[in-house]
Formats: sequence, structure tokens, C-alpha cells
Amino acid sequence: MSSVYDLRPVTAPADNDPVKFPMAPYASAASYFDAYAEEMARAAKTVESETFDRAASVLIEAYTLGARMFSCGNGGSASIANHAQCDHVKGVRTATDLVPQVLSLSTNVELLTAVANDIGYENVFVYQLQSQARPGDVLMAVSSSGRSPNIVHALTWARDHGLRTIAITGFDGGPARAVAEVSVHVDCTNYGIVEDLHQAIMHALAQYVRHSRISADAISTTVF
Repeated sequence: MSSVYDLRPVTAPADNDPVKFPMAPYASAASYFDAYAEEMARAAKTVESETFDRAASVLIEAYTLGARMFSCGNGGSASIANHAQCDHVKGVRTATDLVPQVLSLSTNVELLTAVANDIGYENVFVYQLQSQARPGDVLMAVSSSGRSPNIVHALTWARDHGLRTIAITGFDGGPARAVAEVSVHVDCTNYGIVEDLHQAIMHALAQYVRHSRISADAISTTVF
């Protein structure tokens, strides 16, 4: 990894930062959930429309040309990357003319642990890309902090080798937000809310790509 990246763990803002959630105890689980939902609604509005449109365009172009989309993430973000393979292969293909080729780099535990053990965890995604990716393919990297070395390494390699890159980030976005061609960013400092919205972003991208290839008459009768 290049030393240019600040890969220190994310720290929460000061308590007087209005984006910090939670900032105080709650009297009940119900009141906490109400506040959680309010913060999620606020954070959802921070996603820039232009970046979402660009991400959708990158995916539509790739799928139209027969390019592959690779997804990756760590922890909860890995589950979103894996889920993307399901929704972009099965969901997007259903009732459209698209046949997406999507591979999650987070799903093969044997390969992940072999690379991590022998080469280093920072290489678990880039090593797979080096074997499987081609110029014109897409890498969609999901990272709450945007600072994970394996995410930044994969995005950097992909960018430098002709892949289109989409980062889905939270907190301040970290190096991933700067490296990616398109960054769909959630301005929030709560991991649960960031991951919830990243899942929604993944779903909405898949559904919109499918939506864009279904006739107007069929949309109202199609289950998304």
C-alpha cells in the first residue's frame, strides 16, 4: 500500500457535531428507533443525485457491453457486496434484455483466507481482480469508512488498469471516495445507518437498471 493513504481507524466527531448519532442516552428502545429512523432519513438526503445517476449509467453501460461487475466489502459491507451479486444477476436479468455478469470478491472463504494468509489481507480483493478483471469491467467497492487498505488497494489497481470504479462510502469517505471514478457517499457517522443505506443504494441501483429496460406499460405490473 502506498503511504499516501491515511488508513487510521475512523474516529467519531466531537459530541457537538450535529452529524454524530447517538449523542445521549434514550429512555427506551422505541425512542431510540424513532431517532434512528430520523437520522437515517437525514443521512439518505445527503446522497448526491448526480453521483447516483453516474453510478447507474456506469452499470447500464457495462451490462449493455457485456462487461463484468465485481463487488467487494468487509464485514457488513461484504454481505452487501454478496447481495449485489444476487440482485444484479437475477433481479436485473428478469424481464429485461440484460444478462449481467457479477462476481463478489467477498464470497469465497477458501480463496480469501488463502490470499490473506499467504500474501496479506490487504491483497484479498486486488489479487482476484488481477486474475479475473479486464479493462472495461466495473469494480463496486462498499466501505463504511472508505479507509480499509484492501478496498483502497483494489480501487487503485482497478482505476490504473482500465476498470470503471464505484465506491459506496460513509463517514468522511476516506481515500476510497477520492480514488473512485464515482463515489456514492452517505454523510453519517453511525455504522448501522451507513450500512442500512448502502444496502438501499445497492437495491435501488439494481432496481433502476432493471426499470430502465422494462416498458412503461410493464413497470406498473412488475414486482421490484
